[in-house]
Amino acid sequence: MFSTKLARVSIVLLLTLCLGVPVAAADVVTVYSSRNEHLIRPLFERFTEETGTQVRYVTDNEGPLMARLRAEGRNTPADVLMTVDAGNLWQATEMGLLRPTDSDVLENNIPEHLRDPEGRWFGLSVRARTIIYSTERVDPDELSTYADLADPKWEGRLCLRTSNKVYNQSLVATMIAHHGAERAEEIVRGWVNNLAVRPFSDDTATMRAVAAGQCDVAIVNTYYFGRLQRENPDIPLALYWANQEAEGVHVNVSGAGITRHAKNPEARASC
Repeated sequence: MFSTKLARVSIVLLLTLCLGVPVAAADVVTVYSSRNEHLIRPLFERFTEETGTQVRYVTDNEGPLMARLRAEGRNTPADVLMTVDAGNLWQATEMGLLRPTDSDVLENNIPEHLRDPEGRWFGLSVRARTIIYSTERVDPDELSTYADLADPKWEGRLCLRTSNKVYNQSLVATMIAHHGAERAEEIVRGWVNNLAVRPFSDDTATMRAVAAGQCDVAIVNTYYFGRLQRENPDIPLALYWANQEAEGVHVNVSGAGITRHAKNPEARASC
């Protein structure tokens, strides 16, 4: 997994090298971001301290941001689109919202499989989505794969986050890629049959339900567990790394790209 340091360096590199403007010539950089403000503000403040360039940012869900970019067209003030999930980054490229960027620094620091082949977006961090379980009610030897959670032995014991969030959508997409659509649908139907309660709005609420005994297992992003464990080091939960005997745990990427109509394109050679 990318370290926090590398994620910060990558953001700074993206902004300073590949906006299509020399940093010294840009008074303001505008970022459209689906990342929460409290996560990105410290990085932008650091960027401003180091370069003197102000960062103006708009935060929203990825769908409205991409719709806004498309509607604004050439009149958009946005220089960078930052979002979670490779699916969203792919969609942004399919919508023609991002343009290729050539940067030896980015290409040397970000692995090829974590960036668009045509340089339209670059991964800044990765996230693993795996199984969390109650250490009081589950023997980890019972666990194995995402698909196994569809087994009747987990009936009334599974909690999930709503499928409205892209995290579960991407997980299911990888299952379709590995198992085919028919088998993936069978797995998801098994999950639904095994639900202990209705799906939750976020991973933290899902984990709290496991800890409270509403269910025994769930699927979450690992960093949410880290936050919860920091608040309560004794919380009776643990992570299980799914699918280790097969394709491995599901990992996704958060990233950013230069918008198609970012200003001063003639200066892109500075990348």
